[in-house]
Amino acid sequence: MREYILCLLFGFLSISVSAKSISQSNKHNASTVAEFVNKLEVLRLQNRIPGLSFAVIKDQQIVVAGGLGMADVEQQAPATADTLFNIASVTKPISAVVIMALVEQGKLNLDEPLTNYSKWDEFCHAFQQQPSIFAKNLKCEPANHTLRHLLTHTATGSPGSYFSYNPILYSWASRPVMAAMNTSFSTLVAKHVFQPANMSRSARIHRSLALPETLRKLSARPYMIDDNNLVVPSPPLSEQGDGAAGGVISSVLDLAKFDIALEQNELISSSSKKQMMKAFTREDGASLEYGLGWFIQQHNGKKLVWHSGWWENAFSSLYLKIPDEKLTFIILANSEGIWWHNPLDKAQVHNSAFAQAFLNSFALPTSAN
Repeated sequence: MREYILCLLFGFLSISVSAKSISQSNKHNASTVAEFVNKLEVLRLQNRIPGLSFAVIKDQQIVVAGGLGMADVEQQAPATADTLFNIASVTKPISAVVIMALVEQGKLNLDEPLTNYSKWDEFCHAFQQQPSIFAKNLKCEPANHTLRHLLTHTATGSPGSYFSYNPILYSWASRPVMAAMNTSFSTLVAKHVFQPANMSRSARIHRSLALPETLRKLSARPYMIDDNNLVVPSPPLSEQGDGAAGGVISSVLDLAKFDIALEQNELISSSSKKQMMKAFTREDGASLEYGLGWFIQQHNGKKLVWHSGWWENAFSSLYLKIPDEKLTFIILANSEGIWWHNPLDKAQVHNSAFAQAFLNSFALPTSAN
C-alpha cells in the first residue's frame, strides 16, 4: 500500500488531500481522484459552502479523504478529513444499527406495539395536535404502531401503508429503547457503535450532554446566507433531546470507520445489515423507498443506499453506498449547501450534484454490472 498527496490549486486556495491507493486491483487512479476532488471544489464554490470534508471507501479501504475550504473562516482553520461536523440526519443509520444490535440480543422486538414500551399514546395524541407538517395524517387509533414503523417512516396514516419521512417520529424511537435498556440512548450509541468501530473522534450531543472540549476544538463552525446574501456565522443551534434522529458529531474518517465496521459485520450481523438495507415491503408486496434507517432506491440499474443530513442554516451531509460495488461516499459541510431538497415521500439522491459527481467518477458503468 502506498500513500500520496494531491496538492490542487484553485485560484488562491491551496487544497491538500491525502489519499491511499488501496490495492493493485483498484481501478481508481490518481487522475480519477484529482478530477473528482476538482468537481467537489467547483460544487463547493457554486453552493457557497465555507468548508467541507469528504471520503470515498472501496472494498473497505479509503480511496481518498480530505477537506476543502475553511472549517472556521474567522480563525482561518482549513477543513480536513479530521474536522468534526454535526452530521444531522446521517445519525439515523447509526441509531438503526444500535437498535438492530439490541434486537439481535433479544432485548428489543421491532414488531411489538409501542404501547408496550412507554408513553406512546400520550406522545401521539399530543403531537397529533401540533401544526407541524410531520403531525399531518398521524393516526393514534388503533394503537398498532411499532418500532419498525418509526424506523421505516411508515408510521403516518395507516401504519405500514406508505412512506413519509418523519424525523420527529424517528427521534422518538429512542424512547422505547431507553425504557427497555434502562440507560440513555447516547450511552447505547457509544457502546454499540463508537467503541467497537474505534470512532474516537465522534460523540453524541444533546441538551444534557455537552461536547467534550477536546472535540469542540476540532469542530467546524456553521454558516448561513443572510438576508443580504452574505455568508455569515450561524446563530447558536437549538438544543435537542437524546433522540434517534440526530445528535452525532463526527468526521468523515470516523464515519469511514463506521462504514468499514458495518461492512465487516463487526457491529451487527450480515443478516441484520441486509434487513436494514432492504426496502420496507407493504402487505400488498409493494416496496417503498426506505429500509431501517436508510433511503433505498434504484438508479440506472444500481441499488443506492443512502442518507442525507440537513440542519437549516447550519450543516448538511450525505452518506451514499453502492452495496453491490462495495463503494461508499461520505461528505459533510458547515452550511446547508449540500442539501438538494429531497422530497419527503421519495428517494432521489440522483438529484444531488455531489452524488452525481461521485457516481460519475467512481461507480461502474451500468453496462459493466
